[in-house]
Amino acid sequence: MSKPKLGEGVIVGRNVYFGEKVVIWNYVVIGDNTRIDDGTLVGSFCDIGKEVIIGRNCNIQAHATISNGCKIGDNVFIAPNTSLLNDRYPKSILLTPPIVEDDAVIGGGVTILPGIVIGKKAVVAGGSVVTKDVPPSTVVKGVPAKVAMTLLEYEAKRKNYVRLRQQVEK
Repeated sequence: MSKPKLGEGVIVGRNVYFGEKVVIWNYVVIGDNTRIDDGTLVGSFCDIGKEVIIGRNCNIQAHATISNGCKIGDNVFIAPNTSLLNDRYPKSILLTPPIVEDDAVIGGGVTILPGIVIGKKAVVAGGSVVTKDVPPSTVVKGVPAKVAMTLLEYEAKRKNYVRLRQQVEK
């Protein structure tokens, strides 16, 4: 276990594992028995519950809530103000945390309901409420989130957007 770079006001629970080159910014709470793997960055004001697993090279931005028991794969991006919820019928004793698989992208202000699986390389658009599993390599958006396009269509739109923005800035 490595010693992470910790910002001001970070609270770390018992038996928390940190991989190499982990950075935790200011005022983050990390619950007991949590694992944060190599190269992951956690932004300020995040709440990471107990028994959470966060993979390698993730970027979890400010004000994210990751409830007890959530599992997040490698290379996952979670934008600010996103919540991963784990209790379908609060306050229950049966928690069903979501799973976010490798290479997924979660936009800002997203809510992922309990028991949901976000598939590998899936993209969830900002502001969405995810009420059903998201298949791999699929883009969803809306309230409730519905399939909007394939990952290939998304990448083409993203590439075109970047190209146009670069032309404007010249």
